[in-house]
Amino acid sequence: MEARFERVHILFYSADVFKGIDAGQDPDKSRNTSASQLELGELEMSRYTLNQNKKSKAWTGRVKRAALIMVLATACIPWSSGVQAAAAQEDIRVVIFADLGSKYKATVPAVTLKSSGSLSVGQNSGGSYQAWMGLPDSTARFSVDSYRVKVLEGNEAAAIKAAQALQKTNDKPTVFIGSKNGSSVYQVYAGIYASEQSAQAAVQRISSVTGAQAEVKGNKHWSTGSYGTEQEANLVRTTIAAAGFDAFTVIQSRGQYAVWVGEESNDSKLSALKTELESKQPKLTLSKVNQTGLIIRQEAGVTTGSQVMSHYMLSGSDNGKVIVNGGNNGIQVVERSQRTYRGDMEISTTSGQLALVNEVPLEQYLYSVVGAEVYSSWPAEALKAQAVAARSYALAQGNRFQIGNVVDGTLSQAYNGKSSEHANVNEAVDATAGEVIKNGGKVVEAVFSSNAGGVTADASEVWNSGGEAFASVDSSGDTSAQKGAQEWYHVLLSNGKTGYIREDNAKELEGVTEAGLDKITVTAENTNVRPIPQIQSTVTPIAKVQPGEEMIVLEKVPQSGDYAWVRGPFTAAEIAKSLQGKITGTVPSSINHLDVTKRGPSGRVLEVEADGAPLKVKYPDMYRSAMRGLPSTLFDIASTGSYTVLGADGATSHVSGTQGTQILSASGTSTSSGNGVVVMNEDRHARVIDKTQSFIFTGKGNGHGLGLSQWGANGLAEQGYDYKKILQHYYKNVDIVKD
Repeated sequence: MEARFERVHILFYSADVFKGIDAGQDPDKSRNTSASQLELGELEMSRYTLNQNKKSKAWTGRVKRAALIMVLATACIPWSSGVQAAAAQEDIRVVIFADLGSKYKATVPAVTLKSSGSLSVGQNSGGSYQAWMGLPDSTARFSVDSYRVKVLEGNEAAAIKAAQALQKTNDKPTVFIGSKNGSSVYQVYAGIYASEQSAQAAVQRISSVTGAQAEVKGNKHWSTGSYGTEQEANLVRTTIAAAGFDAFTVIQSRGQYAVWVGEESNDSKLSALKTELESKQPKLTLSKVNQTGLIIRQEAGVTTGSQVMSHYMLSGSDNGKVIVNGGNNGIQVVERSQRTYRGDMEISTTSGQLALVNEVPLEQYLYSVVGAEVYSSWPAEALKAQAVAARSYALAQGNRFQIGNVVDGTLSQAYNGKSSEHANVNEAVDATAGEVIKNGGKVVEAVFSSNAGGVTADASEVWNSGGEAFASVDSSGDTSAQKGAQEWYHVLLSNGKTGYIREDNAKELEGVTEAGLDKITVTAENTNVRPIPQIQSTVTPIAKVQPGEEMIVLEKVPQSGDYAWVRGPFTAAEIAKSLQGKITGTVPSSINHLDVTKRGPSGRVLEVEADGAPLKVKYPDMYRSAMRGLPSTLFDIASTGSYTVLGADGATSHVSGTQGTQILSASGTSTSSGNGVVVMNEDRHARVIDKTQSFIFTGKGNGHGLGLSQWGANGLAEQGYDYKKILQHYYKNVDIVKD
């Protein structure tokens, strides 16, 4: 067990010390920390599985793609059979949307794809892309034919009213325009749902919101046969729809169309539909649909029916998929923050939900990853190190995500499409093309994090696993994250509250307190006193102070960022709530003391006790999320309601600020009560103990700390190290080779 304050001075500050000082906002809002600095911590990978034995020979998910295709400008006309792949390149499959259970879940009912050029849709055949048709517009909607709730069918006004009501719920609406009984009709649907049961469960709540008689629809259809042109299929569809049936024109391959009738949720309803169809349309030859196809529909805007665009629903066989190609212009995915991606988009169905996978050349994927993970302004050698690490990590994944090799978030690596590309980054990727990190002949799953806090983690400190390529090493280059950052004063106000003021908003006063602590005032009116040493525009300041108002300096600390940080104070109740679902035992009903009782080789936390009982987690890195999302596990814990004293015999004890300890007031008299106790160690770093029990976390680093430290690599590159030396510093017993 560690005690931060082994030898302490205890002082009580009465209101007399602050007599005449008013509580009182700061101009620091004009000096905000770089947004990219604050966001970098979100880019570290959130999970790592060290299992060297499962690393496959390269990966099984490599495919070949066409690097060049011709774009057909004529809408809805099959492409020429002369379309060929110009060059084969190694691709990576990036999952953007899918329901993969516990592995990954990000779902939307439909995706909107755009291109500044032309879009086409087709399939991969024999290792090359074969277009079915060029799409009529540069924007199109895609979904999969699964379970939906049909809310109503009627005129435009009724449809828009129902859709707007559902827009505020989780049962998101889609409005289609079709024809039935010889006239146009608006059809409102909600969902999609993974099963008929979940769709049925949605019917009642949808009906209560809209007042409509909703019903479940599904992906079971009858086919009337194949047709050589869309126009021929449309004539058949129109005839069936005029008789009052739901009928759809479908493209099944290049130059092959079909008409599908009905949208039933089970075989019983499908059989009943056939009986009705045959009684009213006896000349139809019907067969069950067992082929992949794209149902062609027209979608209207939810707020106004005039915003019409093409909508294509993937249906048919369970393993069916189609490819959307945007040529060299890339494809924008509106539902993914309007990001534009290189490569193709594959649409399929997983767990009854839409799955969207970006298939892109590996090196082009790395343009985006490296640009998203680190600053493009960093030295070239740091960018190269990141490129090789990211390439190695990607290649080590195999088919980890079933339908893809990686996902587009930090569960794998940050991937933002073309928006994060930069010329400097692209040059670094190109300069290291094909290079990977190997250990024992196998590609290393080269995990990395934003900042190791001065020392990288041992594998045992992160996920209870080991690996020859990983060990705790010095990462002094991490301090490069602090360059240009201001320091902050931790201050005690007249009302007993404590907080932080940035140094450029304050000036030191002459003289010190009886305990030898400095005093400051501020230089501008309404200066904010922050809860932590960082500007947080969404967090209410502790107080606002005015020039002339004196405050006592408890200590001076670095700005909270990637290298050093402060979090809290968190109440016992907040900690207990955060522990739920994170620890393997029972969550304590109350917490008086939190103590770090075991650390690993790098000093990272391996065990935390609450009131003497261990808080057990599945793996040490989980303490980050268990303690309200801490940046790293390289941390200390301080209580606002007590302090720890280390006795001569090595035993520790907790002393509360409310236990009547004899302390010295500012006037020199002895007292045993008051508004606050200041505890100061030998380095004159002080903190306040008061009657409120909460916990403050101070630490270093951002991320799990295993493998490459991105800020550390930047620091080493600034010192003149090349990328291979940087990588061989952070990964042990490895070779950098062209694979």
